[in-house]
Amino acid sequence: MTKYSPNALSRASSIALATALFVAAAAPALAQTGTDDVAEESDDNVIIVTAQKFEQKSTDVPITISAVSSAQMDRLGVSDLDELSNYVPGLNIQEQSANNPGIVIRGITSDSGSSQQAARVTLYYNGIDISRSRGSYQAIYDVDRIEVIKGPQATLFGTASAVGAISILSARPEPGFSGELTAGIGNYDSRIVGGHLNVGNDVIAARVAGEWKKRDGYITNLSDRQGDLYAQDQLGLRGSLRFTPSDALTIDLIGTYDQQRNSGTPFISGNFPTSAGPANRFGPANLSGAPAGISAAVLGSDDLGLRREVYDGNLTASYDFADGWNFTTVNGYRKFDSQEVFDADGSAAWYLEFTEDSQGWQVSHESRFAYQDDNVRASFGWNYFHEDNFQRVPFSSEEGIFLQCSANLIPGLGCIAADGSVAAAQATALLTGGLATVLPYSSEFTNLGINDSYSVFGDVRWSVTPSLELTAGVRGLIEKRKSGYHAIAQTSVLTGGSLIPGQTTTNGTLWSEDSFSAVLPRFNALYRLSDEVNIYATISKGRRSPTVNQTASATSVIPEEVVWNYEGGIKGSSGIFSGSLGVYYQKYNNFQVSRVISDPNDPSGQPVGSTLTESAGSASNLGVEAELQVRPTDWLSLFGNVGWIDGGIDNKPENGIYAGNRFRLQPEWQAAAGFTVNAPLGNGMRLFLTPSVTYRSKIFFETTNRPNIAQGPVTLVNAKGGVSFAEDRFELAVFARNLTNKDYLLDAGNTGGAFGYPTFIPAEPRFYGIQASAKF
Repeated sequence: MTKYSPNALSRASSIALATALFVAAAAPALAQTGTDDVAEESDDNVIIVTAQKFEQKSTDVPITISAVSSAQMDRLGVSDLDELSNYVPGLNIQEQSANNPGIVIRGITSDSGSSQQAARVTLYYNGIDISRSRGSYQAIYDVDRIEVIKGPQATLFGTASAVGAISILSARPEPGFSGELTAGIGNYDSRIVGGHLNVGNDVIAARVAGEWKKRDGYITNLSDRQGDLYAQDQLGLRGSLRFTPSDALTIDLIGTYDQQRNSGTPFISGNFPTSAGPANRFGPANLSGAPAGISAAVLGSDDLGLRREVYDGNLTASYDFADGWNFTTVNGYRKFDSQEVFDADGSAAWYLEFTEDSQGWQVSHESRFAYQDDNVRASFGWNYFHEDNFQRVPFSSEEGIFLQCSANLIPGLGCIAADGSVAAAQATALLTGGLATVLPYSSEFTNLGINDSYSVFGDVRWSVTPSLELTAGVRGLIEKRKSGYHAIAQTSVLTGGSLIPGQTTTNGTLWSEDSFSAVLPRFNALYRLSDEVNIYATISKGRRSPTVNQTASATSVIPEEVVWNYEGGIKGSSGIFSGSLGVYYQKYNNFQVSRVISDPNDPSGQPVGSTLTESAGSASNLGVEAELQVRPTDWLSLFGNVGWIDGGIDNKPENGIYAGNRFRLQPEWQAAAGFTVNAPLGNGMRLFLTPSVTYRSKIFFETTNRPNIAQGPVTLVNAKGGVSFAEDRFELAVFARNLTNKDYLLDAGNTGGAFGYPTFIPAEPRFYGIQASAKF
């Protein structure tokens, strides 16, 4: 049997029916207005999107898509992708750090840092796949829009979009001289400066944009060697050049630089006390890392935290070379260098100190021919993608502390004393009879991935009648995946072997490789009930690439993960209403999961603390998503959305320990609601206000669904409001996120959990501030 009960199917049917009746009730009102210029007349109720590689109104796209404009993000006070996910049904983004974002679409996540593993969710930046986890974080200043496309999109967005894609499109240069400057301050000594400058004419235009954000850490660190945790210091710069020598040809050149210098991640122990009292996942931390000097030599820095740099270049050209014909080529290069030093045990002990050093680069090329007339719209082309990256993980500890905290070799001594001091620091002297007091230990392992993908694709839409459109598309691909593994394990003075169970020295890099192929189709139908209301249905196949697992002791191939996606819905916009409803069902074979090794005798042969990819068998996903916006007056709009998911590993004996479990980071319910006031006050002044409430039900942080490694329901209140002057040239705004100062967890378990000491990461507290901006 699968996971789904009749009750679950009944609930899904009830939710879908109720929302469908609501949208149907609004449909007559939608049909009363016959304007052809809905996007302009209804502000940004309808956004022009390019999800299907043609410009379309979002309501005319026969797939489930949530498009958010820069104006909408500004009204909501959204300044980062994880904040945006609160307002998009079916999307969750867990940003443990800029080095480790977890992007979840419809309950399926893609966040592994392994260089050997492929992504599930495609993150696109100006048409280029940037899905490699440690290089994917992208600041969202000066963007035109963000499109969240749900369901497998291999034909449109490449092989990584097994469950969906997020497409970030930056603002492009335009004729004329204009600019904007924004500056703000807030609690935790936060500061932000950003803006853009645009100059040009009809032939050539340039745009420079940037953003600098800095604030203190919101988690107190009791260590006398490290600062407070989760402080932020990041810089983004982007230069764009648009060359339009004729009406038929447009060339865009975009260069982006991203930099983070953030303080340590607050891995707070659920077991160990601090000098402030017993273990408290929302209390102060005491994370010191390895001793100064040793930490720099072994881990790369004496300071906990993230140092990350990303360089991105993009060249796009679009040429209308004949009546109805277009040729577009998109070419990209991206390089990332990310080093994050972290204290994984969550205590003051020199116990589990790690660095994740991830570096890589990629090049990609895609060319696409497109044809469009009154009845047919078609495209075909090819794509090449190459990436070369590695993830190196150095480890530092003190032998006596490690053995005492891990195995309690000296009864009664313990690991961390009740007053927060490190009792285990005495272990080496006791175990050696005083011959030594400190025995530093270090080791490291590295996984490497060199991957190439070649594909061809085609897509045809046929207008059978003025009301009915049918679309069929396919992508065929061949890929070569090469994986490497390298490890150095120091011999322990106290044990005579590796300190971390299962870790060995490889005497060089071990390599393995394999080649794979696939055919990925999609089928869509769109029927126009009226000029303003459409219904649609889609069937598509998604695929996560096989994983070539190379370890110190073995080579294995985790089979490809395949999903078939079936969905249908209704969407429309006219007059004061716009909305959509989608119902989907997904069926997975060889569902890939990642788990942290905690058993030294694990049959995989990998060391404790490392991450293993394996198949959990079959899985299923049933869900409903709905969005609605109402604009009763020119100065007031109301919005709301809801998503419901019942999904997880199928409850079958052959699925082993995961059978019947929910997907990690997947809430059953997710919703958001709010309203926007945008009222003229006279004399060129305007009042604006957008309060909102978001809700997310319980989530598990691991596929094992341990009750203590979870977060219950979370309701957050956010708001932004202010006044503009001189016909919107100047603006003064105040904002607040998590207005009620709700305590909740961002993550739990983590590396410490593999050693028996799970850690907890508190999410953001109440943030508030004031911003001023000027446009010219």
